[in-house]
Amino acid sequence: MTIDTLAEKNVDELDLIYRNGILPSSFKALDGMPKGRMLSIKYIDKTPLSVFIKYFAGSGLFPWEGKSFKSNNNIEGSGINRIQIMNTLKFNWFPFKTKIVPSVIDGRDCILLDYDLPENPWFIRKIRDELRKVSNHLFLGPAMWKNNKGGADLVLWFAISG
Repeated sequence: MTIDTLAEKNVDELDLIYRNGILPSSFKALDGMPKGRMLSIKYIDKTPLSVFIKYFAGSGLFPWEGKSFKSNNNIEGSGINRIQIMNTLKFNWFPFKTKIVPSVIDGRDCILLDYDLPENPWFIRKIRDELRKVSNHLFLGPAMWKNNKGGADLVLWFAISG
């Protein structure tokens, strides 16, 4: 499985792959600057617009490059998103902490990317990203919007490869 084969999947197929994913033996498996890719957006997934969005997400014009990770130990770490605009302006925006928690998708353990940090704007603090390992050096995750019921609603699927 590769980031490209994941990009061919729809929302339901990605959900099943995620549910079968595992935790890495150590957070050190994420250390570095893995490439990221948006895969599929809920509600747009089965429309003609999906083809354009998947193409754009895989192109060099898409602004999100990936995430940078640094493990503190085997079960905690931190990171930040890498953004590139017009192939010239590069930014490290929206830091997060990583830890193991139950997934809102299925209740099994996942890696939470916690954006609820004072340095992030309120709308970034409402994001809940999770990750699970689905293949060697390949992680899949739902990006969700925290709701008022203590859960989160799926917005899109993304992958990290490195």
